[in-house]
Amino acid sequence: MLKKIIIEQRYTFKKEERLKSRKLIEVLFKQGISFSNFPFRVLYIFSKENITPLQSGFAVSGKYFKKAVDRNRIKRLVREAYRLQKSSLTENLMKSNKCMAVFFIYTGNSIPEYKEVAEKMQAVLKRLNKIADEGIAANT
Repeated sequence: MLKKIIIEQRYTFKKEERLKSRKLIEVLFKQGISFSNFPFRVLYIFSKENITPLQSGFAVSGKYFKKAVDRNRIKRLVREAYRLQKSSLTENLMKSNKCMAVFFIYTGNSIPEYKEVAEKMQAVLKRLNKIADEGIAANT
């Protein structure tokens, strides 16, 4: 008798997956590669010192959003969109035994709706997935 194995997809964003290391953040901003996909500017770097295959950080400019309430709202929206869509990138990195640090900077000048953030995040993660594939192919 064959048993069906159901793998439950867990959409989490754990403490280990957050980019908190000052050293790694400095390296990311100095040596990292960036691209823009409005309303995001994304910095990434392949690293060896990560605990998990994918670590990420988020920022919103204080220039356009003077109130912390607005900045925090946007960061919550971006983190939620990321949390629900990051699984394919994480699986891709796990298969290839690579680690990546990513930093998302929101560059828009108005508070977005969740739907807009989710669509843009999907496009950004597709591009990161493609970059991860190319980086993996180049290193082998």
